[in-house]
Amino acid sequence: MSLLKVIPLGGAGEIGKNCTVVEMGDDLIVIDCGLSFPHEEHFGVDIVVPNFDYLRDNKDRLKAVVITHAHEDHVGALSFFVSEFDCPIYCTPFTEAMVRAKLEERVKLLEVPLKRMTIGKKFDIGAFEIEPIRLTHSIPEMCAIAVHTSHGVVMFTGDFKFDFSPVDHQPSDIKRLTQLGEDGVLVLLSDSTNVDRPGWGPSESAVAEGYRREFSKAKGRIMVTMFSSNIHRMQQVFDVAKEVGRRVAVAGRRMDDTVRMCQRLGYLNIPENVYLPLEELNKRAAHEVIILVTGSQGEPMAALSQMSRKEYSRLQIVEGDTILYSARPIPGNEGMIWRTVNRLIRLGASVVTDAPTPIHVSGHGYQDELKMMVQLTKPFYLAPVHGEPRHQLLYLDMAKSMGHPEHRMFHLHNGSQLCFDDQKAWIDDKPVKWGEVLIDQHGNVPVTDAVLGQRAALAMDGVIVVSLAADLKAGALEGRPEAQIKGFSGPGETIEDALDALCDELAKLKPAELKSRDFLEGVIVDIVKRVVQRKCQQRPVVIPVVVAV
Repeated sequence: MSLLKVIPLGGAGEIGKNCTVVEMGDDLIVIDCGLSFPHEEHFGVDIVVPNFDYLRDNKDRLKAVVITHAHEDHVGALSFFVSEFDCPIYCTPFTEAMVRAKLEERVKLLEVPLKRMTIGKKFDIGAFEIEPIRLTHSIPEMCAIAVHTSHGVVMFTGDFKFDFSPVDHQPSDIKRLTQLGEDGVLVLLSDSTNVDRPGWGPSESAVAEGYRREFSKAKGRIMVTMFSSNIHRMQQVFDVAKEVGRRVAVAGRRMDDTVRMCQRLGYLNIPENVYLPLEELNKRAAHEVIILVTGSQGEPMAALSQMSRKEYSRLQIVEGDTILYSARPIPGNEGMIWRTVNRLIRLGASVVTDAPTPIHVSGHGYQDELKMMVQLTKPFYLAPVHGEPRHQLLYLDMAKSMGHPEHRMFHLHNGSQLCFDDQKAWIDDKPVKWGEVLIDQHGNVPVTDAVLGQRAALAMDGVIVVSLAADLKAGALEGRPEAQIKGFSGPGETIEDALDALCDELAKLKPAELKSRDFLEGVIVDIVKRVVQRKCQQRPVVIPVVVAV
């Protein structure tokens, strides 16, 4: 019997970039294909996607991608994947609609290899039988994926919580989870995001009461910002708006597109006479309107961020506006969010980021919900994912406290090869090639480490451009070198000292050396960097320009 392997290329030891390989013999499938967001030191980087080198090396065995749900950290890298790999992508109807819209926007693909799967119905991909199982989350049609193999069931929970009063009235399929547990689950790869939160998380439906409280208090316009994929929360905004006698407009192209699409497909039920086209907003009194806006994560080009900078032409912040942040910050985005919040406050808005009655609840289960998943599925092996290392270790401690044998638990990292034969499981000593690819979306191209280093250097100490005129044929210099500086904060005499030192060094060169552009450029960089660092302990980027005369 062939070895069964589970290999995370992203999402193990981190939150985001979820992408896991399941392989056996000649068959290989991928569960999810997501992105993550850059840290602030990633200058000019918009998104981060997994390194697909392992998939490139095994392209002939790649059979399909199976998607748990439509959040960006699970589908956001598909636009890069489909540009290179030709295999079907299986997802539910809602996820299919969301993914298709993203792909058509990002890569202009009209023919996307999407195949529809139905929650609760099994289907075959090579040696694997795939079973999507309904679980609750903060988006419609989130499904766990049970991969049935000859070794046993590999169970991916995806992002989940046990919400017993979900907005869409579609609860988790606890009966099927119980049946799987009775039949035997080989390994459970579980969400571990909220393992540090004791007890049970509140239902998504609890947000409606928070909206009632905040909507009733506000005297002027209300703006609510959230993820543009959070259909359940949008539904509650529309429902409570009707209760309090307000109409709802949408600002932000992506959110407006999502609202229209979900209403058309039946995933969003907008009460009659509640939706208000944005262009009609000024026809209504301030106390009659609510505006759904993009920008909950401080994204620079989102509607709310542009409003905070007075750059959004269709809508301006005015004194008396109330802005509700109905989303949790993604780790790494806090700086952008708080800068936006502070700008909004300076413009006279009242900003609510938390409230006595919640206006945001997590879509990830708390500790008792994670325990319940283990108790229902009774896995032989456990491997927490979708969490940072601290979450994974807390999850393993939790499992130990439940009596799960320590030798049947695994702390996975990206690149880990979790292997199974018919007797045991182990992590291979040699991880596969993995990593992250930084993407600049202006050109939709990767940003190399060298480019990132250059950007960091430019941001830190600026740039000095040194130009030198030379007769390269005769091997003679023409005049004194000149310098232009951008972003360099050192004293002016430092530059003059560097140019003096450069002149002294150039005077020592032989005619043959003065005929080489490359040699002259190297001398310029070496001398100027050395003098500047010695004089003021700064390391600006030095760009040499040798002008042939």
